[in-house]
Amino acid sequence: MSALGEVVAGAGGVLAGQLWKVSTLVLLAVLLAGGSAGGAMWWAAAAARDKALEDLAAEKGVNAELRAGIGDQNRAITQWYEASKDAAARGAAAQQQAAAAGLRYDQVLQQLAGAKATTCADAMPYVNQLLEKVR
Repeated sequence: MSALGEVVAGAGGVLAGQLWKVSTLVLLAVLLAGGSAGGAMWWAAAAARDKALEDLAAEKGVNAELRAGIGDQNRAITQWYEASKDAAARGAAAQQQAAAAGLRYDQVLQQLAGAKATTCADAMPYVNQLLEKVR
């Protein structure tokens, strides 16, 4: 072997003996960087989760307010419906009363159909009779 070959072989032995230390440092740096990145991502995910929980709580409050408003509207609609049913019943009763009054009026007019009056004094007994029977 030549002198250069012995130097390279000796240097290779020294380098081979130190290679595990270098690879250990490289592996340590990679693991440290990966762990730091993972921790940072874990922290960011936790912060995003906390923000999402706050947003969810706020939306639940808004949702509860909207549901209460819908409940109020439904109660108002139910009250309006009941009031319209009552008004329809009153309207039907008023129509029946008007029909009965119209029938009485027609009967009185038939009774007074042959009446003749030339003066106001002659007409007043018929007018009084009409008013009494229609009442």
